[in-house]
Amino acid sequence: MTRMPLTTRRAALFGGGGLLLATLWPSASPRASTGMLVENATAPFAPNAYIRITPDNSITLILPNIEMGQGIYTSSVMLIAEELGVDLAQIEIEAAPPGSAEITGGSTSIMTEWKPLREAGAAARTVLVQAAASRWNVPPTSCTAASGVVTHTPSGRTFKFGELATEAAKLPLPKEPTLKAASDYSLIGKSQHRVDSAIKVNGTAVFGIDINVPGQKIGTVAASPVIGGTVRSLDRDAAMAVRGVVAVLINEPRDAVCVVAEHYWAAHKGLQALRPVWSENDNAHVNTKTIYDQLHDGLKGPAIIPSPKGDADAVIAKSHSTYSAVYQQPMLAHATMEPINCTAHVRPDGCDVWVGTQVADRAQETAADVTGLPKEKIAVHSQYIGGGFGRRLEHEYITQCVQFAKQTSYPLKIVWSREEDITRDRYRPAYVDEVTAGLDEKGHITAMKHRIVGPAVVARWDPPELTKDGYDEDLSVATLITPYTYDAYRLEFARREAPGVITAWWRGVGGTRGLFVVENFIDELAVKAGADPVAYRRELAKDNARAVAVLDRVAKDSGWSDPVSKGRARGVALQFAFGSYMATVAEIEMPTPETVIIHRVTAAVDCGQVVNPDQVISQIEGGLIFGFSAALYNEITLENGRVQENNFNTWRVMRMNEAPRRIDVHLIASTEDPGGIGEVGTAAAAPALANAMASAQGHRYRTLPLLSSRNQEKEAAR
Repeated sequence: MTRMPLTTRRAALFGGGGLLLATLWPSASPRASTGMLVENATAPFAPNAYIRITPDNSITLILPNIEMGQGIYTSSVMLIAEELGVDLAQIEIEAAPPGSAEITGGSTSIMTEWKPLREAGAAARTVLVQAAASRWNVPPTSCTAASGVVTHTPSGRTFKFGELATEAAKLPLPKEPTLKAASDYSLIGKSQHRVDSAIKVNGTAVFGIDINVPGQKIGTVAASPVIGGTVRSLDRDAAMAVRGVVAVLINEPRDAVCVVAEHYWAAHKGLQALRPVWSENDNAHVNTKTIYDQLHDGLKGPAIIPSPKGDADAVIAKSHSTYSAVYQQPMLAHATMEPINCTAHVRPDGCDVWVGTQVADRAQETAADVTGLPKEKIAVHSQYIGGGFGRRLEHEYITQCVQFAKQTSYPLKIVWSREEDITRDRYRPAYVDEVTAGLDEKGHITAMKHRIVGPAVVARWDPPELTKDGYDEDLSVATLITPYTYDAYRLEFARREAPGVITAWWRGVGGTRGLFVVENFIDELAVKAGADPVAYRRELAKDNARAVAVLDRVAKDSGWSDPVSKGRARGVALQFAFGSYMATVAEIEMPTPETVIIHRVTAAVDCGQVVNPDQVISQIEGGLIFGFSAALYNEITLENGRVQENNFNTWRVMRMNEAPRRIDVHLIASTEDPGGIGEVGTAAAAPALANAMASAQGHRYRTLPLLSSRNQEKEAAR
């Protein structure tokens, strides 16, 4: 059973008289991977994950990472249950209150939890066994722990964990708890059903949009369609005349309005009647062309050059020949299935916020900034998220909700319409890349230069901690760091922030955008050299055994060497991104230049040790479809500062009948620590598909989206 109670730090610390084990998460600054054993804590204490075992034998894991469909609750429970010695069904889950450095995103959860959670489980198991051994006056080595029971093997005597919890809490934790050998795993590496499947199927799982607290009213919002605009006039009387409407609110700095009602439909009708008129500014002159012109201008002039290897210019100048290509990628919306929402209750003595957030700390800080209350007076109740993709790393909607809730005496839930969600999103940025290679007489790369022009997402989001000299390390994913080896290489970054929009995270930024460029370019070089694309990559990656292994596996399982059926074509992509290796082959058919049928996708994945194989395969399958959808159709455009796409009729997504007819994912056995997996499939989709389309049509696709009529004409004319 899994539940999501509304947890506060106080509830976590005092929620039982038994064993409360805290484990600290890794962060930028070094700190212990395991922490304290606390019983009836009386002093302020800021761990961010707990195991709680109470005398009634309930076992609770309080997790800092949030579940947004990726299966992290199941994998996290598997890690701790494996070492603790309990069955998955014995563990309940709570979302942690805000702590420190708790971010769910970037495919990092399993990478960061892999050791701390197992150590926490092993430490708890150790003291429970010691407590039992002391009662029986036997050596701990004669006892075992399994299914929540400690057993004295020679006599067959048993204690449930709950019977030992209070006593175990008084024992010192082992500094270096002994972890199971991989050969002894009973859970890790074996496919498990998700712990949250049942409650999501039967509808009892509580997402942010499901929140209903006593006295709550619902508001829906309209913000200025042009960034920086403010409300100039509105028809308040017309809105208030709608049955059920109770208030019309304007935030400060007057860039959004909210109609509050007894239910959403009344609020929606009231907002239509309100008819706000907005003042405008220079952003009203921004069009899509404005953004792309600025990006192309950045191909010349100064740039940041991180970690150059050798003198790429000199090597290219001496090369037998050179080859250059320019790639362009659009802005992208998130369009999560659960639209933006937040609930807040602001009082003189405190504030409660119910929200799905990928960074609970920032949600708390945001509410504190708006209310002027100290952080400890802000309670954040994290909820299940119906699709994150980086959208809930942003918190302007929490700012907005709390601004409106400050004006009410009751709890206020705001729900954005789909149109508001897409037109006021914070978008994955547009980028333009230019890549130049020096080539020897056989077409092999002697040196490479790669210039990226576009916004710096990390620098805007968290400049003090995650940027270096203005360069975002995120942009290195799949560009500076690849499976390939070059004698000389230089990456350049020219920062150009997009005017008139705010850009942000997506389902990966560096990895998903960078791989399209690199793997497209490598494919072009292979064709130019007259080489097989797989063989060309294999030669470039020959010093990287894990990369070669996934490439060879996908070539074998996709039948790469076999003749392709009439009318079909294949494309391949190889990657090291988010800590994992993957090779992908897409087999397609293009009956017309505007139609793509994806017959089969084959992927070979080495993501280190696999915790839940079924979940990894699901993530790859879902990520590929998400990536194909974006590669074929998605583009946010601006006209007079206004986003033109506003719902799924204009924000085209892949439909069920367009999904790949077959996806085969093969996992490579590995003893390496786990890599990330959430964005790996998405990153592979665009380059594998574009390379297959190039093979099918005989011309290269360097501009996304691939099926944009405007882009196709440009590619065909090249």
